[in-house]
Amino acid sequence: MRILHTSDWHIGRSFHGHSTLPALREVLDALTDQVRDNSVDLVIVAGDVFDSSTPPAECYTLLTDTLSGLADAGAAVVVTSGNHDSAARLGFQSGLLRSGIHVLTDPATLDAPITLTDAHGPVHVYGIPYLEPALLRRTWPGEKLRTQHDAIAHAMGLIRADRATRGGRSIVVSHCFAAGVDPTPGLERDIQQGGLDVVPLAEFEGIDYVALGHIHGRQQLAPTVRYAGAPLHYSFGEADKPRGSWLVDLSANGEASVAWLDLPIPRRLVTIRGTLDDLCSGADHEHAANAWVRAEYTDATPQRDPLRRLQARFPFCAAVVHAPESRHDRDEQTYAGRVRTAQTHVELIDAFLAHVREGEGASEAEAALIADVLADRAVAEALA
Repeated sequence: MRILHTSDWHIGRSFHGHSTLPALREVLDALTDQVRDNSVDLVIVAGDVFDSSTPPAECYTLLTDTLSGLADAGAAVVVTSGNHDSAARLGFQSGLLRSGIHVLTDPATLDAPITLTDAHGPVHVYGIPYLEPALLRRTWPGEKLRTQHDAIAHAMGLIRADRATRGGRSIVVSHCFAAGVDPTPGLERDIQQGGLDVVPLAEFEGIDYVALGHIHGRQQLAPTVRYAGAPLHYSFGEADKPRGSWLVDLSANGEASVAWLDLPIPRRLVTIRGTLDDLCSGADHEHAANAWVRAEYTDATPQRDPLRRLQARFPFCAAVVHAPESRHDRDEQTYAGRVRTAQTHVELIDAFLAHVREGEGASEAEAALIADVLADRAVAEALA
């Protein structure tokens, strides 16, 4: 059986105030082409289909069009919910979808697999929606579920019990933070510190293939335990992460051979750095003219209206950061120390400028202006 593993579509997410729906539609159309071109039997979407629990209507349109396109390409589809999704809203339409498209959002039925067959027999697909321990007390009364690890462990116990009676090959789809992954800071929410929500890989042992979602970069935790990552870049922190999906061939005995399929990147993400004048006119940055741009300008002082100036050259400049070059020396006197040792008002102002500019004091022109102002002040005080 041939499987395409994708996840974290985040339909409806914005990128620095810009809608990502047109770009995501382009990428999901390309993913549908991958399904058709590679004769895929099953597409797995491992959670975070939407970016919020209340997506706008156009997000549902994109989802419906994509699921229909995948089915038209000849694949069955299994979708699970993630922490960004509303399981109730995502699951509501499951009964309205055409045959072959399965949306699994109910933890009470996670041990009832979707069973597909090929020439070698059945393949059982178990979908584990995102499990919030505090919300599972009614589903599994009497179970002590303090962490997501507890919840996944209980879920996998139920799945193993069902699998033992069915036999055959098995796939588990889960949206969680598994041990050994490297999250993108600020992107994967609800990842807690101290290992509270980390799920050890041992919980997934014995499964022929584990399709994970939640982490936005592709990662291989074991040969048969993988994250596909998001199909679109949603942060400049993701700029170096490839976008694509895993193509999995499941053999007759359950062995999985896996290959990566790249997806197109509608617009590259680039970070450029330099003085504002250099960024606005320097030839070194011509490569970023049509990219999403994050500009770090290194002028000693904040400049007026930098975003407007940069967008005149980079129409897709989305973020501007003032990041002056640091001139601090480890042996340099502290700001408080310079203030204490200042003998004149000129030295005091210079100490302040050096502090806010990360080491650079007044220029010659500024020093002259400061001297003139202080002189005028002295005259005014003398005449008062």
